[in-house]
Amino acid sequence: MITNFFSILTPFTSAVSFNFTSFDSPDPNILYEHAYADEDQVIQLTGSKLKGWIDGRATYSRPMHLWDKDSGKLTDFSTHFSFVIDAQNQPDYADGLAFFLAPNGSNFSMAASAGYLGLFNPASEPTDNFFVAVEFDIFTNVWDPPGEHVGIDINSIISVANVPWLSNISIKEGKANEAWISYNSSSKNLSVVFTGFKYNVTVNQSLSYIVDLRKRNRRANKDDRALDEEFKRETGPRRFTYDELARATNDFNNKEKLGQGVFGGVYRGFLRDINSIVAVKRVSEGSTQGIREYAVEVKIISKLRHKNLVQLIGWCHERSRGQLLLVSDFMPNGSLDSHLYKKDTLLVWEVRDIKPSNIMLDSNFNAKLGDFGLARLVDHVSALQTTDLAGTKGYMDLGCVTTQRASKESDIYSFGIVALELACGRKPINHEAPEDQVVMLEWVQELHGRGVLLDAANHRLGGQFDEQQMNCLLIVGLWCAHFEYDHRPSIKEAIQVLNFEAPLPLLQFDIPRTLESYNSTSYVRQTN
Repeated sequence: MITNFFSILTPFTSAVSFNFTSFDSPDPNILYEHAYADEDQVIQLTGSKLKGWIDGRATYSRPMHLWDKDSGKLTDFSTHFSFVIDAQNQPDYADGLAFFLAPNGSNFSMAASAGYLGLFNPASEPTDNFFVAVEFDIFTNVWDPPGEHVGIDINSIISVANVPWLSNISIKEGKANEAWISYNSSSKNLSVVFTGFKYNVTVNQSLSYIVDLRKRNRRANKDDRALDEEFKRETGPRRFTYDELARATNDFNNKEKLGQGVFGGVYRGFLRDINSIVAVKRVSEGSTQGIREYAVEVKIISKLRHKNLVQLIGWCHERSRGQLLLVSDFMPNGSLDSHLYKKDTLLVWEVRDIKPSNIMLDSNFNAKLGDFGLARLVDHVSALQTTDLAGTKGYMDLGCVTTQRASKESDIYSFGIVALELACGRKPINHEAPEDQVVMLEWVQELHGRGVLLDAANHRLGGQFDEQQMNCLLIVGLWCAHFEYDHRPSIKEAIQVLNFEAPLPLLQFDIPRTLESYNSTSYVRQTN
C-alpha cells in the first residue's frame, strides 16, 4: 500500500533545473515527512518501516520562482518522475500518490485519513491555502469518480478534471509508472502524460486543464467565497431524486454512515452536479418523526439563511419508495458534544433546543447550528430525555416547559446552559455526580455564591486556560440561564460581554430552585 506524494514549493522566471537520479536520507534538498530514502536510494512514502494506513510526504525544499509578482509573468515548467504503487500481494490497497505545487512558505499538515493523499488536513487548514496537484488515485472515496483515476486538484481534494487510469496490472505486479507534467504559461495549460497498462502492454494516457498559477490575492479569494455564499443563499434548497442520493451515498453504504439518530441514519455523500460533499439524513420507515415533522423541518430550514446555520441543500420525498430524505452541508468535524465528551479528544482553550449535539463543526471548527429541535442526528435516548415540546431535558427553560410556549428568553436560557457546558465540560444533568453537583446550573450558582466560580472549569483542561475568559463565559452562562426570564440579557448584550465590550453583570440568585424533579412535560419547583 502507498499513499502519497512528491511535491515542489513554488514562489524566478529565469531558468531553473534539477535532476535526481537517487535519493538519500537526510538530504538538504528534500524534506521528508513520514517518508524516507531506502537502501536502493528511492523514496519510500509508505513501506516496511511505516506500518498502517498512513501518509508520507517528500518535498523539494528550495523555492522555484515560477511567477514574478512585479511583472506578473509566469514561466513554463516541466517535470518527469517514475513511481511504483505496489499492492504487495494484498487484496485491499489505497489510497494513491500525488504531485503538487504550492506557494513558498505554505504549511500543510497531514490528515488522519489517507484519502486526502497527504495534500492537506481539512480539519485544520485555512480555507485560502492554494495548491495545484496531480493525483494518481487508486481508491474510490465518496468524492471520487468510480475506479482508479488520474485527476487535477485545485485547492480541494475534489478533482476539477479526471480520467480513468489503466493501472490495475501495475499495482498488483508492482510495476513502475512514468509521469510527465508540464505547464504552458501562455495558454495556462497544465498537461499530464502518464503510463498505464492494457493487456500487459504499456500505454500512454493524458489529461489537461486550464489553470492560472499566479498567486491570487487573499482578499480576492475571500470576496469570491463571500459571493459564492451569497449566490447559495439566494438559490435556496432544491428537490433531489432518490436515485441521485443513492448514487451519492454509494446506495447508502454503511461505510458512508456518519451516525444513527432516533429518526434514522445520516450518510456522507458526494453530489457531482454541485461538486460538493453533503450529509444525507434518511428518515427511517415507521419513524416517529413522520411526514408532518419532516414537512415542518423542510419549511422552516428552507427559509433560514445564516453563516452559522447548517445549510439545507435539498430534500427528497418519494412515497412510492417510502423515502424521506434531507440533504445538508457536510460538517467534517461532527458535533460539538463528540469533542466535549470523547475521552481521547480535548478542545484546548483558545433555538429552544440549543445543545452541543446540535452544534456542528465545519473543517475549520467554525460552529454551525443544526437540527432545530425537529431532527435528531445523534441518538441520545440513553443519555438525554426529549420533552413533548421539541427540546431536551436540561436545556429547556422551566417557563417554556410549563407553559408549552417557546420564546426568545427560552432560547437565551438554552444558550446559557450550553455556555456553562462548554466551560464545565459536563452535561447539564449528571446522575453519577455527587449529590450537590447533579444539576450543573445549581452547582455553578453555588460556586458563584461562594466566590470560587473558577472551580467549575473543566478539570480536563488541567488549569491551562485564560482565567478572565473562563470567568466571563461562566458569568454569561449564569446570566443567560437566570431563573427569572426578565433578568436574562438579549443575545446582543451577552455577545458584547463575551467580547469584553461591556462589563460583567452583577448576578444575584435569591431563590435557588432545583431542576432535577421534572418529567417530560413539566418541572417541579422546589425552594430550599
